[in-house]
Amino acid sequence: MITPEEYKQLKAFARQDGALLSLMWIAAFICYLQGLTNPLLGMIALILITVSPFYAASRLRHFRDQAREGVITFLRAYAYTVFTFFYAGLLFAIVLFIYFNFIDQGFLLGKFAELMSNEENRKMLESSGMADQISQGLSELQAMRPIDHALNMLTVNIMTGFVLGLPIAAFMQRSIVPQAPNSKL
Repeated sequence: MITPEEYKQLKAFARQDGALLSLMWIAAFICYLQGLTNPLLGMIALILITVSPFYAASRLRHFRDQAREGVITFLRAYAYTVFTFFYAGLLFAIVLFIYFNFIDQGFLLGKFAELMSNEENRKMLESSGMADQISQGLSELQAMRPIDHALNMLTVNIMTGFVLGLPIAAFMQRSIVPQAPNSKL
């Protein structure tokens, strides 16, 4: 059973680590935007997103080893991971709202439209029969408000926390503190 003090401690660590995870996601989003014109930055964005669950696991390990003295149950580890993704998602959603409401001014949608109007891309989409679907998708994206983008990403990140929390908690749980080997001089 978790005490109120332990619950406060878990949430405090999760807030801090969620803020750090959101910084990683914000950097990935910036690299993604720049990656539309610079493929190297697009690759960096992909790498940042790919390593974010491993980063969350390393922060859970830090919480387990520093605050929990090396022991953490599966449920506590799962709750910590879900909270971390929730707080990261909340901060990231705020940044997305600010970006789409005040900064974007149609840039991202314009880049998507530009990519789809490229002769080579257009022919590929037409040959695969996806041109109408892509056109419809762009129209739907254009109709979305900044709050819609932010809430959609918040939902995706929270659900990601629920799903990725299971394997992360399973790998990071520990019921006993490992003993240091005896060193003989």
